[in-house]
Amino acid sequence: MEFGFFIPQGWRFDLVGIDPVDHWNVMNGLAQVADAGAWDSIWVYDHFHTTPVPSKEATHEAWTLMSAFAASTSSVKLGQMCTCMAYRNPAYLAKVAATVDIISGGRAQMGIGGGWYEHEWRAYGYGFPRAGQRLGMLDEGVQIMRQAWTDGVATLNGTHYQVDGAIVQPRPLQDGGLPLWIAGGGEKVTLKIAARYATHTNFDGSPDGFAHKSQVLREHCDQVGTDFDTIVRSSNYNTAIGSSEAEVADRLWQLEDRMTAAVGADRAAQIVAGYRASLTTGTPEQVVERLSGMQEAGMTYAILYFPEAAYDRSGIELFERQVLPELIR
Repeated sequence: MEFGFFIPQGWRFDLVGIDPVDHWNVMNGLAQVADAGAWDSIWVYDHFHTTPVPSKEATHEAWTLMSAFAASTSSVKLGQMCTCMAYRNPAYLAKVAATVDIISGGRAQMGIGGGWYEHEWRAYGYGFPRAGQRLGMLDEGVQIMRQAWTDGVATLNGTHYQVDGAIVQPRPLQDGGLPLWIAGGGEKVTLKIAARYATHTNFDGSPDGFAHKSQVLREHCDQVGTDFDTIVRSSNYNTAIGSSEAEVADRLWQLEDRMTAAVGADRAAQIVAGYRASLTTGTPEQVVERLSGMQEAGMTYAILYFPEAAYDRSGIELFERQVLPELIR
């Protein structure tokens, strides 16, 4: 199994109280931790407003961070979970991603999806098309990117996008272009797009949910002629790890206290309840046991979110010290 973790960028109220002048040092410092350790990748979210409620708290832009991390790190892979296709013209996005791949020496990933945060869409003037249209844009955009990275030029007269000889030179350093992480568990459309184009998927990480989505993906792969076993299946996990159950409880209490100030007591309690149900909340032994079961079920990549990372690296350090050696072979 391989692992990555999310860099706090503000989207989940995870830079609150830190002066903006220090944000880059905090984010880059965590990137350096990953770069020097056993982590395979670092990730950011492609969002412009905080969640679960929009606010005036910082939210740093994903692809700007990709370029910065490309220059400041040397070995760790760089991903977004996930880029919203409609936020950028796909030919332009292919060009941006190719440049990041070159800066990084061939370490960029393309996490891509249809997008969902309605408030953000409307605030930035993108409207909010129905789900079928957003997924149609995802399908056509992926086709454009694949063509651009493979051939160095893209042409598509689609329903949603029209590009005519869009030149993307130089192409990415990675053969065939950036790995495509098509994120989302939509069973009729998203997973079918993944079956056609994805090198990686990212969906429900609960045991039952993962098994079900995997079976749906397998059926789509059979229909479109893709080898199911060639697609890496990954999941994201909210993580609260401690050396004892008391330490885990204390970490969750600190999270609830911080989130209550940001979003109110009711929403903070809901957020913490989600953490308590996560497979990566617990002691190292508990987390290893649960993730081992997921590995046996076919999940070979986990991306972790440590909510306290900007303030306290001890959870990341504990995970790296006592969990990764048990699962990375």
